[in-house]
Amino acid sequence: MKLAKDISIAAFAVAISVATIVKPTQAALVNYGFTVNATSGDNPGQYFGSFQYNDSILTSIGEETLGVSNGLSIAFDYLGSQYTEASDFDYPVSPVVSFTDGNLSGLSYLVEDQFFIGNDPGNPNTGGTKFYSILSADLLSTTELGTVSYSKSTPVPEPMTLGGIAMAGAMALGMKRKKKLSGVN
Repeated sequence: MKLAKDISIAAFAVAISVATIVKPTQAALVNYGFTVNATSGDNPGQYFGSFQYNDSILTSIGEETLGVSNGLSIAFDYLGSQYTEASDFDYPVSPVVSFTDGNLSGLSYLVEDQFFIGNDPGNPNTGGTKFYSILSADLLSTTELGTVSYSKSTPVPEPMTLGGIAMAGAMALGMKRKKKLSGVN
């Protein structure tokens, strides 16, 4: 009887830990950092930013873009000013983040009289890895100043996952202690 009880407790602990670790695939907020490396122009240097989006509609097939309607938010520090997604000239239609077969292509982000991030000023709705200065919102008045690199941030485990792991660990320690106290090897 005691063995059956111990087995059922152990099975419950394993089930709880597996249930909290192995979850069905679900939408997640994805975080990226980016670094602008301006190598020419009046203000060479490195400038840092980040963006976040909800990946729930990505199919990882072909060319895809996500925008503000998909939870895209941006924070970028440039020349002492903080820019957000609302700073984009075409907000809320832009900015966008682009993907090719599920792989990040980059941001497309235009702040009037300041900068443009993308690959091709002639096609401003495709993200990229180039950094331009810009006069007004005229994409013909751009000057390439440098590059943009992206790095995906490491996700933080959800509290429920950590709680399940802690509960399973506590139950295992409790069973071990009980076993030790009862003198069973």
